[in-house]
Amino acid sequence: MQNYVFVIDTNFQPLNPIPPKKARRLLDKGKAAVFRMYPFTIILKTSVMNPTISPCQLKIDPGSKVTGFALVQNNQVIWGMELEHRGGLIKKKLESRRAVRHRRRNRHTRYRKPRFLNRKRPEGWLPPSLEHRILTIQTWVRRLIKFCPLNEVWVERVKFDTQKMQNPEINGVEYQQGKLAGYEVREYLLEKWGRECTYCGKQSVPLQIEHIHPKSKGGSERVSNLCLACEKCNQRKRNKPIEDFLKKKPSLLQKIKSKAKQPLKDAAAVNTTRNKLVKVLREMKPVVTGTGAQTKYNRTKLGFPKEHWIDAACVGNIETLVLKTSQPLLVTCKGQGGRQKAALDKYGYPTRHNPLKPIKGWCSGDIAKNLLTGKFGRVNPRSKSNSFNYTVPGEKAISLHLKNLAKVHRKDGYAYGFC
Repeated sequence: MQNYVFVIDTNFQPLNPIPPKKARRLLDKGKAAVFRMYPFTIILKTSVMNPTISPCQLKIDPGSKVTGFALVQNNQVIWGMELEHRGGLIKKKLESRRAVRHRRRNRHTRYRKPRFLNRKRPEGWLPPSLEHRILTIQTWVRRLIKFCPLNEVWVERVKFDTQKMQNPEINGVEYQQGKLAGYEVREYLLEKWGRECTYCGKQSVPLQIEHIHPKSKGGSERVSNLCLACEKCNQRKRNKPIEDFLKKKPSLLQKIKSKAKQPLKDAAAVNTTRNKLVKVLREMKPVVTGTGAQTKYNRTKLGFPKEHWIDAACVGNIETLVLKTSQPLLVTCKGQGGRQKAALDKYGYPTRHNPLKPIKGWCSGDIAKNLLTGKFGRVNPRSKSNSFNYTVPGEKAISLHLKNLAKVHRKDGYAYGFC
């Protein structure tokens, strides 16, 4: 079943969400009109005096890559959404910009002088890739408050214990001081890998520290990327990726990967943003927090599958829960695009100038309906032609005349879909 439909009256007062069948009936009779496509909202053509409102709880399961949203009304999940963040892309672009500026300063040419060095970061500062997660969640909570009668927000305030995730048996003083306290890196590796070669299993031979992911190809010096190897295996591996070196021994490859410490950047991202997220949400609505263990217990007890939006619905103390929807809205953060006004060649000279937007009432990223086929896609307008580039997800871009396009949703920095 599809998500329930949001309803507002002519005074923009949010009313109780209704099933899609009832919304379709109101649209067919001319008593309502489409107000917004994503999330789908209709507006009544009359005002409602003293409406009977059943308040909803907005439940959020924050994640490092995907955040789940669920609206619960009278122990029924009536609306779900999964929001995919783009923190990794933001970090990649910032690193690219940093490299460009570094190369420019190393050239013997004119460049902007360095700014003053006493700049300070404000209190509560987070890296842009992490701040983005909080801002996008805040944006969607504000949107839902406009279209749905919310009385409180439930959020999973989980804290990952990275030491326990790497070593569940750690405790006492070892837990307080860290796993490398009192050890040199080499001694730690000898104990971790059983004082034998990781690849051939030889013992009582001189062992060398080996990078699992080659350092020449971006491998780090972290303990999670180090193992022990005899001289013969180390010379044979050289700078090959471990997948190529052990392609004929898949079982050994799987064993090494499972034994090496897995990256915990996702857990670190959730730990870093959890407190600020709760602080931001409390400025909009009362907040109820839950734990990750409680969410998993509720989902297992009710027999629900593992999905981000279902995890969100299981946040907090619940006894019963009924899923009234099985088709959540899928939202992907795309950003608002660049501000570059001229495309440059490899020498830095402009080759073309980008026109000002909107073009003939359209912007890049607007969602439109193809009147010839009925499909929905994204539009990239052209300034010197009445035919625009039109792209349907999973298909090749085509050129389509303006008269064959019907605007559905203005660009807002997100791409939309359904399960």
